[in-house]
Amino acid sequence: MSSHTPSIRPQPDQVLADIADYVTNREIQGGLAYDTARNCLIDSLGCAMEALTYPACTKLLGPVVSGTTVPHGARVPGTQFQLDPVQAAFNIGSMIRWLDFNDTWLAAEWGHPSDNLGGILAVADWCACNAVAAGKEPFTMRDVLTAMIKAHEIQGCLALENSFNKVGLDHVVLVKVASVAVVMHLLGGSRDQIIDALSQAWVDGQSLRTYRHAPNTGSRKSWAAGDATSRAVWLALLTLKGEMGYPSALTAKTWGFYDVLFKGQPFRFQRPIEQWGSYVMENILFKISFPAEFHSQTAAECAMQLHPFIKERIDEIGKITIRTHEAAIRIIDKKGPLNNPADRDHCIQYIVAVSLIFGRLTAADYEDAVAADPRIDELRAKIICIEDPQFTWDYHDPEKRSIANGITVEFRNGGKLDEVVVEYPIGHKLRRGEGIPLLEEKFRINLARRFPASQQKSITDLCLDQVKLEATPVNEFVDMLVI
Repeated sequence: MSSHTPSIRPQPDQVLADIADYVTNREIQGGLAYDTARNCLIDSLGCAMEALTYPACTKLLGPVVSGTTVPHGARVPGTQFQLDPVQAAFNIGSMIRWLDFNDTWLAAEWGHPSDNLGGILAVADWCACNAVAAGKEPFTMRDVLTAMIKAHEIQGCLALENSFNKVGLDHVVLVKVASVAVVMHLLGGSRDQIIDALSQAWVDGQSLRTYRHAPNTGSRKSWAAGDATSRAVWLALLTLKGEMGYPSALTAKTWGFYDVLFKGQPFRFQRPIEQWGSYVMENILFKISFPAEFHSQTAAECAMQLHPFIKERIDEIGKITIRTHEAAIRIIDKKGPLNNPADRDHCIQYIVAVSLIFGRLTAADYEDAVAADPRIDELRAKIICIEDPQFTWDYHDPEKRSIANGITVEFRNGGKLDEVVVEYPIGHKLRRGEGIPLLEEKFRINLARRFPASQQKSITDLCLDQVKLEATPVNEFVDMLVI
């Protein structure tokens, strides 16, 4: 018995074509999206500046071959590196993501859409520098913000109904897909070339989540997004040279993404692609107060509220119950040894214990020096997580998108404190009024880690002026961020 596979090349998968149409044809309406994108830009760059204080991050930065420079290359903010756009994207993307402190999107799949800024800013700066050298008009920062909005929408809307983690794939596949689409557009690629580049991203090898989960949790989770956005730039440049695409990359029987990696299921869309606009950017979650996995953000807020009442009674605690949602239990409910900072910032028990004991939670609190305090593990052992189905329901409700946690502290003598519940974290859209001033202060603190006072002021003044920032050529903006 023989079988025949048709050799007639099909039309591109509808998903690929629709994403390409969104990128090339959709006008972004409304000031809210651009204002939020500006806040996302400054927060992401601030996170990158803080990451530069950690040798584990900085040792990975720079050119692949030491000493290499690229004429009119892309610059890496906060450094003196001038690199090819692929390596610059890796540098910028890794810096942004290193401390798990940039924006977040939570749905069937979670992720961090500002990871795409690594590829977007590297390509926009590279193109702008070369345009100026050739006497042409460079991209402006509005072009960068537009690309950010569209990358957020692609990554976030794909994540709403499609869980990649449930088939063992890491969410950075969506960074690669979103980045390759918008970067290809920045590079001047046609609609057909965007489709080809998107197909390359889907047929590419996809990262496993091994490095995010015990017993293998490790620092790759801090540079995985940099790897994904830089891979997108590489695939876009390859496509721009005329490399062919694979039109049924998703749907090909036996060999396509759906059959090989998605259990034969096509993607589902809560928001049809023809309705995509700027929903994700406008509803993005900012990590403002705590560099911790987002499902634990409200738990940390609860613990901070409880700290004044229990800081002198840590030894008296008999049990702590965290009432939470299903995703938190699946991702960050951990018992046993925690081997490194990457392990600790994805453990809700560690995050709550540190917050209760010290009344703070900083990136430094995941390092070995703080983790050696025996009180942390002693308190961790007393913390249990239970799922509240209503919290889980509200987490998935598109009208709420809450990330609720509640903490109850019980003492060995039988007494206990009233449960403290926080439904929406400080970075939620519903708390923008109190959150944005704190976000701006976070940005100022992070700039001060890297730049002298006069340079800090120039950067801040520009970044807080929406109209002026949007009109600034990308190369001039990045000039301000070079050491």
